[in-house]
Amino acid sequence: MVTEHEAMGRAIALAARGLGTTSPNPVVGCLLLDPDGEVVGEGFHVYAGGPHAEIVALAQAGKRARGGTAVVTLEPCNHTGRTGPCAQALIAAGIRRVVIAVDDPTPVATGGAETLRAAGIEIETGMRREEAEAGNVAWLTAVRRGRPFVTWKFAATLDGRSAAADGTSMWITSEPARADVHRLRATVDAIIVGVGTVLADDPQLTVRYLRDGSLAIKQPLRVVADSAGRTPAKARVRDAAAESWIATAAAVGAGPDGRLDLSALLTELYARGIRAALLEGGPTLAGAFLAAGLVDRVVGYVAPKLLGTGRAALVDAGIGTIAEAIDLDLTDVAQVGADLRFTATLRQKPSDNSARPETGMKEL
Repeated sequence: MVTEHEAMGRAIALAARGLGTTSPNPVVGCLLLDPDGEVVGEGFHVYAGGPHAEIVALAQAGKRARGGTAVVTLEPCNHTGRTGPCAQALIAAGIRRVVIAVDDPTPVATGGAETLRAAGIEIETGMRREEAEAGNVAWLTAVRRGRPFVTWKFAATLDGRSAAADGTSMWITSEPARADVHRLRATVDAIIVGVGTVLADDPQLTVRYLRDGSLAIKQPLRVVADSAGRTPAKARVRDAAAESWIATAAAVGAGPDGRLDLSALLTELYARGIRAALLEGGPTLAGAFLAAGLVDRVVGYVAPKLLGTGRAALVDAGIGTIAEAIDLDLTDVAQVGADLRFTATLRQKPSDNSARPETGMKEL
């Protein structure tokens, strides 16, 4: 027998297994308890278009779900997309009680709790809400703002250099740290770099080196912010290993400085189904994103090395004095190989550079 609180913890852990494969849908986990509190079914949403977490759990439970409790990380959907409404499936299965961590913020999919209540099912919301929101932060942020959740990832020496004076940067961090970056890439829908990084390093920007037996990798969209279209025809980012988009100012729109409009870039990515994006380089593009208030999270890998000179990890972030410094709240610090990885959120609320969409959907 497990408590509902324990069941929600398991559901949150299950939901995390869908990171990187469900977009533009959220990650969702569900546990079903019979009337005696025994687990009779569990599931998570694996990929867009596939069965939702509740449907997977109901299939496992069968008739044992009748009279039981559904514990789910996100409010059951109330609409028909590529799959049917989960609220109706729970009603048909004879569920007596539904415990929900987070209300669905999308206008199309919301209303599941009301439908369940109208059918006589007992509803509780808000259980372990903060944990469930943290696990689904990219999707929730994206649908509330109408742009992808952006994580800026960088690697630097202890004195903040991303390359030596001669331009060399391979390798600043250790092999374990580089493998960790690939695990991070596997959780997002797009990887964004500037054309300067492409010209200097010719990166492939794909997910590699995963050896943990996880689900088949869905390669993120490779996005090059290239105002003037300078990406070479033979650049590795154009190969067949993953889909690519060379985003030019002519195609996306230009800002006041004539360069690519970053807000418009993110709006277009959202329209393409991108909910989580990883900003990887370089220092100028990262500075432009930060100056525009378009970064939500920072993941930094700091190597125990000193260069003294060379390219800085960040430039031109629109900061002229110490009072304008961007304050971060550290959420995690860990040693990865010889390096230190820190994860942080921006303390001040990033600018909401686009309106909330009129018709967000839980499943597209």
